[in-house]
Amino acid sequence: MPVATLSHVKRVLDEHDMHAKKKFGQNFLIDANVVDKIAKNACDKELLTIEIGPGIGSLSEMLMKYSRAVVCYEIDEDMFSILKEEFNDDIELYLEDFLKVDLDNVSYRNEKINVCSNLPYYVTTPILFKLFESDLMINKITVMVQKEVADRFKAEKGSEDYNALSVIVQYLFDVKLEMNVSKSVFYPMPKVDSAVISFTPKVDRNREFEKVFFELVKNSFKQRRKTLHNNLKEFLSEEEISNLFNKLALKDKIRAQELSLADFLAIYEVLYGR
Repeated sequence: MPVATLSHVKRVLDEHDMHAKKKFGQNFLIDANVVDKIAKNACDKELLTIEIGPGIGSLSEMLMKYSRAVVCYEIDEDMFSILKEEFNDDIELYLEDFLKVDLDNVSYRNEKINVCSNLPYYVTTPILFKLFESDLMINKITVMVQKEVADRFKAEKGSEDYNALSVIVQYLFDVKLEMNVSKSVFYPMPKVDSAVISFTPKVDRNREFEKVFFELVKNSFKQRRKTLHNNLKEFLSEEEISNLFNKLALKDKIRAQELSLADFLAIYEVLYGR
């Protein structure tokens, strides 16, 4: 019987006298078809897959099926003991907070990897940005997140969800909404629906460029209700702003949320050159 069934999850938790812990954001997947679909799309038989927060192992089981090997990081000692018992040595398992892992010294540092996780909602953004900012050779990141978080990553200019995060992530990755997931496929059932979203690297990393460009984007969105001009006043001179608006024919009252990724790249080019 697959791990991702309600009967199996309840049986294992009962046998170990355990329960889902709110402090770790634990909600276990209980639909084997959904889990299989996620893993099949996220993995490659030739590549290692990294999983963060495997919990009871609902997703881990399917990742093993479609990956060369699986490395898991689990922060909860109780879940770690269950995983050890259920999977023995079939997965490489670490009892560790992923946010504290030194990614410059991991064993897979110099090999291409996939990442696939049902991320705890309370640490979704910190974990993703740890991965985004790392020098790991990432082939693809596939994660289950709250639907509203997925909407922000995928948002287009002009929408309420569009912000600096949208621009930065879409510069680095091709972002794809893989599937929406009902809250009913989790135990215990969360209050909101989820979505599976994937990030595939699309640019060669240039850290020097990124530092300046991302700072420009963040400053442009600093106060959402302010115009772009007023936000830029915090770090550019009036002469620089006037020159920028004239060269790009920007409207005086334009706001950052009205600008696309291409627009921000054009602004960078005017200000700093290529």
